[in-house]
Amino acid sequence: MRMTASYRLPPEWTPQSGVMLTWPRSDGDWSPDYASVERCHTQLASEISKREQVLITCMDDAHADRIRRMVKNAGGRPQRLHLYALPSNDAWARDHGPMTVLKDGRLTLLDFIFNGWGAKYPHQDDNKITRALHARGAFGATPLESFGLVLEGGSIEVDGEGTLLTTESCLLNPNRNPKLDRTQVEVELQRLLGVDRILWLKHGAIDGDDTDGHIDTLARYCNVHTIAYQACDDRNDPHYSDLQVMAAELQALRRKDGTPYTLVPLPWPQAIHDHTGRRLPATYANFLIINGAVLVPTYNDPADAAALSALRPAFPGREIVPVMCRPLIYQYGSLHCVTMQLPKGVIPD
Repeated sequence: MRMTASYRLPPEWTPQSGVMLTWPRSDGDWSPDYASVERCHTQLASEISKREQVLITCMDDAHADRIRRMVKNAGGRPQRLHLYALPSNDAWARDHGPMTVLKDGRLTLLDFIFNGWGAKYPHQDDNKITRALHARGAFGATPLESFGLVLEGGSIEVDGEGTLLTTESCLLNPNRNPKLDRTQVEVELQRLLGVDRILWLKHGAIDGDDTDGHIDTLARYCNVHTIAYQACDDRNDPHYSDLQVMAAELQALRRKDGTPYTLVPLPWPQAIHDHTGRRLPATYANFLIINGAVLVPTYNDPADAAALSALRPAFPGREIVPVMCRPLIYQYGSLHCVTMQLPKGVIPD
């Protein structure tokens, strides 16, 4: 009798071979302030390249050469960049990139459907990027499996010990997998990500977030017993009540052994609006854990320094590195949203 394969999604703090980026296109939604967005991506790629490899989807060979020059000039290590010219719609690699699991102990890439966060935006090219990169050998000999489930990397957090944290507003939204109910969604997450416990948050939407409430804008595992979350202490802010309720939900959660989580509240940045008056989703929870460091989004806000200080004790032995991400939130995402970590062994040395 053939045994069912065992999948397990490792947590973000697992040793990495690199991070995947999809560089913003100059002819897309980013074009009004492309120089600022490129500076942000250049700093991001530079900081990652100092510690590990960077897999980048770009527009063409000339674009690849430009990226190498910018990263070199920013003090990064261009020899660690792996650039591939491929069609793309947008820059949100967290949601169209692969999730790397251990399948029966072997690294395996899982390619889920990306539907533009419920068909809100063009996504056909982005949905093909992982398969195209795999065909080009970008992931070495790592096998790839594709599934018919709509699932975005920003919508889930795992602790590596069988627990997954997510939001009802996203994973149960009918614009993702309308034929699946909560129980069926849980069965798929348990089967493909190797979790046996799913914690659902009911509250915490951030204005301007068009992902229907990705968990990576709200609450993040720092380690198996610590969750950093976006707090709000401004009683006059429209987010105050909902984020207070979310904080209470997190306080009520328990680890597998029945003990409460150590919670790290992150400061609330001042409101930022675009030229139409729409509020933008600035959140400090959108950080990225890499080898030896945590890259933290900053917004030229008075709360930036406090956010860095709050995270430092949660990551002993890792450098806390600020990355100016104000340009990113004008397209409604931030640092974690444009990155996807690849565990050690995925990118060929």
